[in-house]
Amino acid sequence: MTRKPSAHSAAKPLAWLLLFLAGVAPVGQLAAQDFTPPEVGGQESDQGSKIKIGFYGFGTRLGWDLEDGDAIISITFDLGNLGSDQVRLRPSAEIGFGEDVDTYVVSAELIYRFTPDTEKAIPYVGLGLAVAGRDNCSTGPSCPEAWLQFVLGFEVEFRSSMNWLLEYHAEDALNRHRLFFGLTTRRGG
Repeated sequence: MTRKPSAHSAAKPLAWLLLFLAGVAPVGQLAAQDFTPPEVGGQESDQGSKIKIGFYGFGTRLGWDLEDGDAIISITFDLGNLGSDQVRLRPSAEIGFGEDVDTYVVSAELIYRFTPDTEKAIPYVGLGLAVAGRDNCSTGPSCPEAWLQFVLGFEVEFRSSMNWLLEYHAEDALNRHRLFFGLTTRRGG
């Protein structure tokens, strides 16, 4: 015996559509939360010590290892100024996904920013030390390793509180080369 669709069952899709539209209509009015970075400069930087340690922002990056083609994801933290608003302490962590082996790098970098944070484009250079490992590191020779790093990059304003970034990293005493692209929070925006 076959059932005939009733008028009630034909109205169900329309009822579900109206319920869905009623639920998502307010979403168009919602706005994303805006990160407000701490202000930089002014009177505070002229008083007392020029060393300021704290959490001032973060960044996320995607990258590529130019030697073996690994894809890399990374996070960075802006943890303060050392002697000047333009010299920054920036630790980071990287995870590389390769065909043969995954890599892990944790580093601390000193970054010198050539222009103040209020500029639209900010070039910078830096040096750092890293500890690098890989899958099955405990069974490999000389693993984990200590790496010397060189950083060259620039940021371009995306929003008042966010910058695009493009970075080149020469790691492992210039034996490994990586490119990164990402977003970072902007101080003094």
